[in-house]
Amino acid sequence: MAVADGQAPPRWSRDNRGGADLPQMMEQYPLPKKAYEDQLRRLHVELVKLQEWVREKGIKICIVFEGRDGASKGGTIKALTERLSPRVFRVVALPAPTDREKSQMYLQRYLPHLPAAGEVVIFDRSWYNRAGVERVMGFCSEEQADGFLKAVPLVERAIVDSGVILLKYWLEVSQKEQTHRLEVRIKDGRKIWKLTPMDVKSYSRWYDYSRARDAMFKATDTEHGPWLVADSNDKRRARLNIISDLLSRIPYEEVPREKVELRRLSRVGSSVAQGRAEVLTVHIGQPYID
Repeated sequence: MAVADGQAPPRWSRDNRGGADLPQMMEQYPLPKKAYEDQLRRLHVELVKLQEWVREKGIKICIVFEGRDGASKGGTIKALTERLSPRVFRVVALPAPTDREKSQMYLQRYLPHLPAAGEVVIFDRSWYNRAGVERVMGFCSEEQADGFLKAVPLVERAIVDSGVILLKYWLEVSQKEQTHRLEVRIKDGRKIWKLTPMDVKSYSRWYDYSRARDAMFKATDTEHGPWLVADSNDKRRARLNIISDLLSRIPYEEVPREKVELRRLSRVGSSVAQGRAEVLTVHIGQPYID
């Protein structure tokens, strides 16, 4: 199991792919917002290069994000994808299974979402729900959970053998920090939607989740699908660390692009269009009136 530790990160950027000075930044605590945004901007440039390489070469990449509630999986995925094309980087966050899906082979509903050539698929929670929330909250039996843990390394072996680059990240958050983040969700009207009834029930099962996590690592941390663990108690560090690590594990190359030059605007027909558009003036600060 590889550990992407926000406190003492390895020097991922062997070839200066946007993260060369990340270790020096980690020495500052907490990470200043400007330093975070500057570094993230450089990493976004590298992610665009990765995207164009994936599209040009027909590469298939699958990235799994797992962790407890409040571990900043969603924020990390947003930081990763916000400057990329959703046609190439596709986020999959499946809802609870339907009655029909419950009758299927467990992994069946995830398989159609795996990447085709030229795609990067990011799972915001994945088939590992069975090893975590389903096991802890009693949505599956112990026999079903154990059977899943035995089967999933074989399925992931088949995924990798089909040409998919598989990366599995676990975001680790402390009990104290998780409590703080869930309390913020309760109090902040912008974030309350993130807090589900299941999150509230799961909160009191911290140690059950720890045992389930350890059993999952033991059974599914394989050579072809290792777990990459990131300390997410500092959200900014975790995001930079994970993106830097991701870039270091994929041998992408910059795809040559033709130089783009804008042509001069044509004036033909310009007088016809003038004066025909209505202008909507928005007065900032005025109350919204329905």
